[in-house]
Amino acid sequence: MASSTRFPASGSRSKKPLGKMAGWLRQALSKKPKEMPVSLETTSSNAPPRSSDDPPSPGLSSAASAESPADPPPALEGAPSSSSGEGAASSSSSGRWSRDYDVCVCHSEEDLAAAQELVAYLEDSPASLRCFLQLRDSAPGGAIVSELCRALDSSHCRVLFITPGFLRDQWCRYQMLQALSQAPGSEGRTIPLLAAGLARAAYPAELRFMYFVDGRGPDQGFRQVKEAIMRYLQNLS
Repeated sequence: MASSTRFPASGSRSKKPLGKMAGWLRQALSKKPKEMPVSLETTSSNAPPRSSDDPPSPGLSSAASAESPADPPPALEGAPSSSSGEGAASSSSSGRWSRDYDVCVCHSEEDLAAAQELVAYLEDSPASLRCFLQLRDSAPGGAIVSELCRALDSSHCRVLFITPGFLRDQWCRYQMLQALSQAPGSEGRTIPLLAAGLARAAYPAELRFMYFVDGRGPDQGFRQVKEAIMRYLQNLS
C-alpha cells in the first residue's frame, strides 16, 4: 500500500529561515567597527601630559634627546675675562685700531737696550700692545724727522724714556717737543718715565705739569707705564 506521506510543493516552502538570516545581517551591519590599534606617533601626540614622577617612555627617549638642545661647551681655561682691564684693552674697538700703534717709545741712542726691554715687556703682555721703536720700525731710506712725525701721529700714546742720555741729546729734546705739540694737554697720551738714578730736579721743565712714572721700583716702572697706556685705550670711544 503506498505511503500517504506527502511532500510539500516547492512553492509552499517556509520563508522563516530567510527572515532570520536577513535580521542577523542587519544586526551585523548596524554594529560599530572595532577600534584599530593606534600607532605610537598618534598616541604620543594625543597622550595626556606626563607628570615628572612618571617613568620615561622607552619609545620616546630617542626623540626627546634629539629635540633637547645640546649642552653649551665648557669655557676654555685661561680665557681672559671681559671685565678685566687687559681684556678690554685688547678688544677690537674701532678707537684702538684707528691708529697703527698703541705707543711710541722715545729714547736716546745710548738707552736702546733699556728701551728694547720696555718694548718687550709691553708687547709680551696679555694686551699685546703695539709699540713703535725708532731703529726697529722706521722705514729704511725715510727721513728721520718725517719718520718720527709719522710714528707720533700713528700712535695713541708716547713714552718719553727720560735718562741722563735723553737730557743730553738734542734729538730727544726735539722728540719731546714734537710729542707735546701734538698733544699739548697730554690727556694721558704722553707718559714720562723717569729712569732710576735721575734726580727729580733734572725733570724737564716742559713736563712739569705732567705726573711722571718713577722708574726706581723693582720693575723699573714698566707696570705703571703699561697700566697708563691701557687706561687711555679703554677710554677711547
